[in-house]
Amino acid sequence: MSGAVVDPVHALQEAVRARTTAGERAAFAALHESLATSFPRVFAQLERVAVPGAPWALLLHWSGAGGAAGQAAPLVLMAHQDVVPAGAEGAWTHPPFAGVLAPSAEGESVWGRGTLDDKGPLVVVLAAVEALLAEGFVPARDVWLSSGSDEETGGASAVAAVEVLRERGVRPWAVLDEGGAVAGGALPGVRAPLAVVGVTEKGSTVLRLVARGRGGHASTPARGGPVARLARAVVALERAERRAVLGPVELPAATRELLRRVLPQPLGALAARFPVAVGRLLVLAGPESAAMVRTTLAFTAMRGSDAVNAVPDEAWVGVNARIMSGDSVGAVVERVRRVVAGCGVDVEVVEPGEPSPTSPFSTGQDDDEAFALLERCTAEVYPDAVSSPYVVMAATDSRAFTAVSERVYRFTPLRMSRAQRASIHGVDEHVAAADLHDGVAWTTALLRGLP
Repeated sequence: MSGAVVDPVHALQEAVRARTTAGERAAFAALHESLATSFPRVFAQLERVAVPGAPWALLLHWSGAGGAAGQAAPLVLMAHQDVVPAGAEGAWTHPPFAGVLAPSAEGESVWGRGTLDDKGPLVVVLAAVEALLAEGFVPARDVWLSSGSDEETGGASAVAAVEVLRERGVRPWAVLDEGGAVAGGALPGVRAPLAVVGVTEKGSTVLRLVARGRGGHASTPARGGPVARLARAVVALERAERRAVLGPVELPAATRELLRRVLPQPLGALAARFPVAVGRLLVLAGPESAAMVRTTLAFTAMRGSDAVNAVPDEAWVGVNARIMSGDSVGAVVERVRRVVAGCGVDVEVVEPGEPSPTSPFSTGQDDDEAFALLERCTAEVYPDAVSSPYVVMAATDSRAFTAVSERVYRFTPLRMSRAQRASIHGVDEHVAAADLHDGVAWTTALLRGLP
């Protein structure tokens, strides 16, 4: 284990080459071997704790100094190993599982599935810990590294890791997972990059609109069949969403604080005084900003007849509801049923998911110790960025950790352009090599700065 500390760029190239999509057991074994080779001190010096029922999860324990008053509550750093499929691989500029290092608009970059979501952040954490171990550094409090293996398919391994911590009596001081980033072009008219730290995340609930009826041959169709009734229901819901009938347009506390920080005065103050009016303006500004201020519905999977010449007995449309903080699954289902009441469809709840609790954040009048540390690290490494809390639109593994910690934050310390953010779960995902190094510097500052 002598010699220079590993280069995160090379380590990420190797990690990308392990095709860790759902169910690929051999790929996870290859990834673990790659990580152990890239980060030998981490895997030799940290305690590896088994996660029952999740053989590919990584849970590593780094013993800290404990603090002056006894054992301090630990920090948990998270990043998942699994990735979504690459889709049409021929559409990629570089093969998605080759880990190619090549130029991009952001500079020399590692290309491939998972470079941003979430192997790049995983490598950043491991590289920072590896470097500190190499110099004999001991953190002020214990640090746990938790890396799930199924975040993209439900996150059961994160739930299992939480149970391990609970059984050990561990209640983390703070938890940090993916979510926000140092985002360029995040809001219309805001030129500075926004280092947005997720302090809560929307609930992800799966609904199904189901229409049933008498099927038959397509040569003698009856009016108002299952598919036609589903179409009416979808159109009715889209119209209701545009009119904000599906839920209040409001500004959660985190969004109000974000606008206070980034908008020129007096606009920032107006956001606090007139949240509904500002929320409606954000709805008009586009889908990204609209999702910041209200519950949204997305129509996703569909199923009807298996044959084009047969009318189905049953047809359904899947609906993914992203539920805003302050809203609830029950309230959303009630509103959906009210809107589609005359369409002849049933509304079924397939998988409920409530919004996460809101973690404490600094407001300028009242600072939170952990959130303030994240802000200081950002000011040190990304001095051009504006730090702020915000609401995460997607679901992360960290939602499971709200059961054991009141401070759960979602922030990836990497610069991401609008194009890069669009490539997550899309085509041509990539991360700049320089940004990986900055991410390591940010995480190192975080670990050094633990109180």
